Amino acid sequence: MIEWEFGTVDLAGLRFAHSPMAEVVASAFALRSGPDAWLLASWRAQLAPRLPHWPTFTAVLNSPHGYAPDFLTPPPRTGRPTLAGELADVAATPLDQVAEQVLAGWIGHDAPPEIDRFAHDPRSALTVLLAETRAYFSAAIHPLWQRLRGAAEAEIATRARAAAEHGARMLVDELHPKLDWNGSALLLRYPNKQGQWTLDGHHLTLLPTGFAGTEVYALPAAPTGRTLWYAPRGFGNIAAPFRPVAAHPRLSALLGPTRAAVLVLLAAPHSTGDIAARLGLATGTASHHLTTLRNAGLATAARAGRRLLYQRTPLGDQVTAG
Repeated sequence: MIEWEFGTVDLAGLRFAHSPMAEVVASAFALRSGPDAWLLASWRAQLAPRLPHWPTFTAVLNSPHGYAPDFLTPPPRTGRPTLAGELADVAATPLDQVAEQVLAGWIGHDAPPEIDRFAHDPRSALTVLLAETRAYFSAAIHPLWQRLRGAAEAEIATRARAAAEHGARMLVDELHPKLDWNGSALLLRYPNKQGQWTLDGHHLTLLPTGFAGTEVYALPAAPTGRTLWYAPRGFGNIAAPFRPVAAHPRLSALLGPTRAAVLVLLAAPHSTGDIAARLGLATGTASHHLTTLRNAGLATAARAGRRLLYQRTPLGDQVTAG
């Protein structure tokens, strides 16, 4: 158990954001076998053979110590940063810091040439790492980006609405099964770690990160801020392949086949346009079904920027499970 200093006064400085680089790093971890392997089996099967195309990226993110350099995931400057903006921040990292953090992941092990290059020519090594990160993002993250950003935005909007209705504590209450808050500290249930961390004058940024899966990742000592990554609700559907939507016959009989298909899709956040495109509906028809489901308490809607995202409520989950 780790106790991370976080009192009620710290709620005032709490921020939420969705970081492309957090998704990149978390997805690299997800490529290893782990508790979420079965959720990402088809995605991993497609990506694993391509890893040799990105040898520097793979060596940095797959070090023997399981270490990811902190400079790869600087705290976001805005709530919706772009990959280009975050890579610009990465590129601005002092080169001695880049080399130190990359080499730390290989201490005690024979490092490949891609890692040794950071010791002798960190500038060119970082340039290669940035280029391979862009290529990896295009292949691994971009096809799922709409789902990832939609899930994060729905999570942030839901947290904000709950805080407005029930108090600021709802911003951190029940974030994740491995997290708790006792009013003075966040409690991180890491099985093999113990200690106490401090914010050290920094604000905390919470990053809903789809590829975090069942894990929680924390950056407690980065010089530019403190971040905590956790998976938003519905993360299990993020990498699921698109399939024809088929509801259970009993659900179709109850709601009608089209409305039942809409409810099935709402396992992950969707806008009206998303639903219309997936089911081949007119926008007005999709909007009517979504409004009906929301009025029945089976779906909820949360605004994320200019988009209104719909997702099943716990009652909607129970109905579709039946």
